[in-house]
Amino acid sequence: MSDLAGLWAGAEPTHPFPDMAALMQDQILENILLGLSVAISPSGLFYCLIGVVLGTITGIIPGIGALAAVSLLFPITFHLAPTEALIMLAGIYYGTTYGGSTASILLNLPGTPSSAVACLDGYPMAQKGRGGVALFMTTIASFVGGSIGILVLIFLAPMIISVAFMFAPADYFSLILLGLIMTATISGGSVVKALIMSVFGILLGVVGLDVYYGSPRYTFGILHLYEGISLVALAIGLFGIAEVIASIGKMVPVEMSRDKLRMRNMLPSREEGRGSIAPILRGAGIGTILGALPGTGGTIASYISYAVERRFSRTPDHFGKGAMEGLVGPESSNNAADQTAFIPTLTLGIPGTATMAIMLGVLMIHGINPGPRLVVEQPALFWGLIMSFWIGNLLLLIINIPMIGIWVRILAVPYKILYPSILAFVCVGIYSINNSVFDILVVVAFGVVGYGTKLLGLPLPPLLLGFVLGPMLEEHFRRAMLLSQGSFEVFVTRPISGAAVLIMAVALLYAMVRFVLSNSEKNRTI
Repeated sequence: MSDLAGLWAGAEPTHPFPDMAALMQDQILENILLGLSVAISPSGLFYCLIGVVLGTITGIIPGIGALAAVSLLFPITFHLAPTEALIMLAGIYYGTTYGGSTASILLNLPGTPSSAVACLDGYPMAQKGRGGVALFMTTIASFVGGSIGILVLIFLAPMIISVAFMFAPADYFSLILLGLIMTATISGGSVVKALIMSVFGILLGVVGLDVYYGSPRYTFGILHLYEGISLVALAIGLFGIAEVIASIGKMVPVEMSRDKLRMRNMLPSREEGRGSIAPILRGAGIGTILGALPGTGGTIASYISYAVERRFSRTPDHFGKGAMEGLVGPESSNNAADQTAFIPTLTLGIPGTATMAIMLGVLMIHGINPGPRLVVEQPALFWGLIMSFWIGNLLLLIINIPMIGIWVRILAVPYKILYPSILAFVCVGIYSINNSVFDILVVVAFGVVGYGTKLLGLPLPPLLLGFVLGPMLEEHFRRAMLLSQGSFEVFVTRPISGAAVLIMAVALLYAMVRFVLSNSEKNRTI
């Protein structure tokens, strides 16, 4: 205990875990083999396959996206072991990116926000009778981008873990707060609205019994709230139910001729193949970096990659008319971002996106504390999950193109049949967790709230991040105050915490300058 107290107070760490974390870099091969043994086990392969198939299906359906898909489907993982649950959810997560490209290219209907860029050049290629080539190249680009992201995750995670063991409560508090602020300032839209939603999420996260004193907070005498608001009910209501409500009456059945489903001449020309290598690698690099940053993710990575490719292109006029590099670069980028988004979530326990917050919540629900000790204490789970990414990407590479016809025909299902089935599935899944009707009422309530926030233009991802990170933020703040005897100087005197505070100040200053400049531009136009 004295070593741990010294570490929190700022002394040099003497705990044996940092040495173990440092040795991980010398044991990469052993860790990979351990992960493969978990990923290729019958249960690992089965749940990985289920995850990528479900992810592909939900990705094809326009408007659902990874966040809504994971929110709707993760209750079915509660009866699984933690490793199988995470493997399945991860497959759903990156499977939606693959599936979203299909509807974007063939129908000009982006299944996910990150695949909207594929519409710009993918759909013109399909109109020219080259839809098969476009789908083949996006599959290859997605696989290469995802593989590069996995390699970075394998080699970068041990480095982050060796540093993370030196973190004190003040450092964790500052980093968590930095993640919330960066999500609000970088992801676009109104910074004020995003910050308000983050605070609202934090308030929802502290509902229940106080961890230290056991006194109820914001429960209003409702016994069901003593254990806090269910993450499952909140996520499904805000993202799943709200998305279904918003789509009712707006989805039009799609009719496709069989000619568009025939994958003739799928292989690109030699020139297209050679010309796609550099865009794929550039896109993977962009996605790898942005995926690990809070508030960015695959959507921003794909748009930045598209802009970069247009800048590098010798024929920028071809973009928007079927340019191959404008298709493969963003596809590689968003898939690389999907993999590296797990870096801060698994190694530090700090999710950078709302979808990663759900992954973090699944770990907590299964009684596993995320962070650097996860890798040391649960190596089979950590490395098995990472290696399952490769298995999942291989499965998607194998099944994606042959089953294009089946995936696209899902779009022809009338939405008046589809959405009642989704709602019934949600109600059964929620009730089966705790056998509680109250949870269903909470889902309905948050579904209405989520739909209302959509109408008001309020961002929901900051709310979910605040909800998941709020209790952690409070716990580390109270620990830091206890160890520093109530002095706030600890947040600026420690190097890690001080650097995070400085970045927060710069981000908020940038947001204020952007707000002032945008208002001045509006006044000039008026």
